[in-house]
Amino acid sequence: MTQNEQQVAGLILAAGGGRRLGGRPKALLEHRGRPLVEHAVGVLRTAGCVRVHVVLGASAAAVRERARLGDCVLVDNPEWERGMGTSLRVGLDSLAGTGARAALVSLVDQPGIGPDAVARVLAAYAGEASLVSAAYDGVRGHPVLFGAAHWAGIARAATGDQGARGYLKEHAAAVRLVECGDVARPYDIDTEADLSHLE
Repeated sequence: MTQNEQQVAGLILAAGGGRRLGGRPKALLEHRGRPLVEHAVGVLRTAGCVRVHVVLGASAAAVRERARLGDCVLVDNPEWERGMGTSLRVGLDSLAGTGARAALVSLVDQPGIGPDAVARVLAAYAGEASLVSAAYDGVRGHPVLFGAAHWAGIARAATGDQGARGYLKEHAAAVRLVECGDVARPYDIDTEADLSHLE
């Protein structure tokens, strides 16, 4: 196990209710015969994340029942309807006291981002002050890696569906961009039309 694998925890935000998908929770959408959240965990594990925390919200009981999430730490976000920012806060809070020095954050609804992109972001970890983001043709995207020194500031800034966007903008000079456009496609599964991306 490398230093990065020991010190960086994977954090999957999987609480969304899929409002524009007729209220189908994103975590439970089928991809390659299994729930999307299971696929997301597999991606982080393959990339080298040993510890993985998964934030659940919409239909959390059904997700626990249907998805094989093994030795992941499952974190409930009772306020998931208030936006992704609440899930990010709950997720970072769940890592406090675990010994993790950074969180590698991925979204459950981006199955086009595989282990190669995640591994590149993970490899750029350089300690608690790290701020790393995957980039696609130079444009910041997911996954993102937040060193523990930034967690409190990110949690304060995370509101609504913004997540860490405002914080990253404010600290743009400190963000290391890692180009991943050659190995991943950063689409979201947000609408009925996007379901065509699922296999």
